[in-house]
Amino acid sequence: MTTCPRCAEPLASGQEYCLVCGARIDAAQRRTRSATSGWALRATAAAVVAAVGAGLAVAATGSDSGRATVTTAIGGFATAPDSATGEAPVGPSGVAEWPTDEAGWTIALASLPQTAGRAAALVRARAARRKGLPQVGVLDSSRYASLHPGYWIVFSGVYSSEAEATSSLDDARKGSRTAVVRRVVP
Repeated sequence: MTTCPRCAEPLASGQEYCLVCGARIDAAQRRTRSATSGWALRATAAAVVAAVGAGLAVAATGSDSGRATVTTAIGGFATAPDSATGEAPVGPSGVAEWPTDEAGWTIALASLPQTAGRAAALVRARAARRKGLPQVGVLDSSRYASLHPGYWIVFSGVYSSEAEATSSLDDARKGSRTAVVRRVVP
């Protein structure tokens, strides 16, 4: 805390005049208080603690010489169960059709607005089939309660369980990076 140079009364931080004698306190004397407030010391101490903490965190993780592998558990079965629904029937367009009045799981490869037309969806389906994906087809999302209406869904596979569909998801993503598992309910 600073004091008045004329009467030695204590001054508050930022005070421009002494309240006892009326002497003007110049800016250099007002800065004296802020320089001794200790904020710089506290900030430096916090920075040192943060640096030491970061160093310890890096040291605790160790080094693996760049041979790290990431394993992701996606749930489901260790081996995929046999599909209870079998192969999806192939329609007149040359792509698979969703079995009539049957609920199940599938892998949605793409969702295209119906305003773009079914032809665009058929092109995507045939391209996915050329990439080796099984049971590739197109379905109208407006006919299924579990899907958002107004889209052509390019799908791969008809599965009886979510786990079965999920076990095929990695293969499907080789043909379509945005592939996701979807429930299909008539």
